[in-house]
Amino acid sequence: MKVDVEQGSGFCFGVENAVAIAENALKEGETVYCLGEIVHNDLEVARLTALGMVTITHDEFEKLRDGKVLIRAHGEPPSTYLKAAENNITIIDATCPIVHSMQEKIKKVADLAREEKGQIVIFGKEGHAEVIGLMGAAGPRGILVTGKGDLGRIDYTRPVFLFSQTTKSKVQYEVVAEIIRLNLEKQSKDHPGNTLKVHNTICRQVSGREPRLREFAQQHDVIIFVSGKKSSNGRMLFEVCLKENPRSHFISSPGELNRDWFRDAASAGVCGATSTPRWLIHEVAEIVEGF
Repeated sequence: MKVDVEQGSGFCFGVENAVAIAENALKEGETVYCLGEIVHNDLEVARLTALGMVTITHDEFEKLRDGKVLIRAHGEPPSTYLKAAENNITIIDATCPIVHSMQEKIKKVADLAREEKGQIVIFGKEGHAEVIGLMGAAGPRGILVTGKGDLGRIDYTRPVFLFSQTTKSKVQYEVVAEIIRLNLEKQSKDHPGNTLKVHNTICRQVSGREPRLREFAQQHDVIIFVSGKKSSNGRMLFEVCLKENPRSHFISSPGELNRDWFRDAASAGVCGATSTPRWLIHEVAEIVEGF
């Protein structure tokens, strides 16, 4: 059986950068706290924990005094930085540059939205670390929509500034944007200032993977998708594979592989999320080669 690893799989730049920053900080020998799991992958978190990194919750962060705390690629709301200054905590900021840029853009748009009595709408997953940071940047004018069912939260008589979590599906974002546009149009006669500004904030590295994964899934008899169960990006990309190839299987560790999946298969493709370390993907591929 021929086994291929999809070339685009593995950490995105933001996660790769955060892990490198964490590793360098740990080399200094001091305790490094990470605010939340550095990446939604249990095996990578375990590897860094073995190097000395201590993962803490936000409740634990609130009680911490002094020390060094790493902000992961997902970013944090402004309140986290204020609390760090208050508690004499040194921040090691590993926020993804793309996420940081969006946070700054949202802060600027918040001033404009205040002047125009507009709303900042964030399309994302409720409770996701990145989304919490984005909503914090948006302030009181921020509205979270997780899908079409939440679009009733928007006041269509007022301007809308639309942003997306960086790892959401481009197709889903476009659908949400179009529904908002149509709803605003219905109110435009009586409210001519109710404009829509759509910001293209989905990470190109993520959006570019969807068409490549479709092609990859079509080219192989069996697909093994490796991702942490908590990864939003992983779930979304796995669905892309599953839609193209019903013999697609989601695993989080090599121990979940099942030899029966490969019965009568001439080829297998191994791929993963932007939160899946490359070393884990190759480890899975080596095991599959032995079947």
